[in-house]
Amino acid sequence: MKILVLHGPNLNLLGIREPGVYGTATLDTINQALRELAAQLSLELDIVQSNSEGALVDAIQGAMGTCQGILINPAAYTHTSVAIRDAIAATALPAVEVHLSNVHAREPFRSHSFIAPVAVGQICGFGPDSYLLGLRALAKRLGK
Repeated sequence: MKILVLHGPNLNLLGIREPGVYGTATLDTINQALRELAAQLSLELDIVQSNSEGALVDAIQGAMGTCQGILINPAAYTHTSVAIRDAIAATALPAVEVHLSNVHAREPFRSHSFIAPVAVGQICGFGPDSYLLGLRALAKRLGK
């Protein structure tokens, strides 16, 4: 069973980007923790990070027929991207939306997600553990 893991814009700067908000863990550290958990859950991961909305849409569409679910941190595109929302809906793959920070406790615009209505769930506010909780939830949803 294969899961597409998507990291949106600016997540490649984790560890140096606003550590007071996002912590000091790097994207490589998060990906390594995801790979370790995936191995425990007998899952394969396809991990993609892009600052480009179109590249994220392409990855979601490319998951059709090869992946059984999507773990996504759309980052800023959470609040702006109908295209990513529509791609997730079009694939009909179960998706879990994750965020490092509690988006609902931040600026008001961050509490609106275009992704949440087409996701099976949203996990936020637990730092890097949000990804691990999301992967566990997705695995359970898929019967793993």
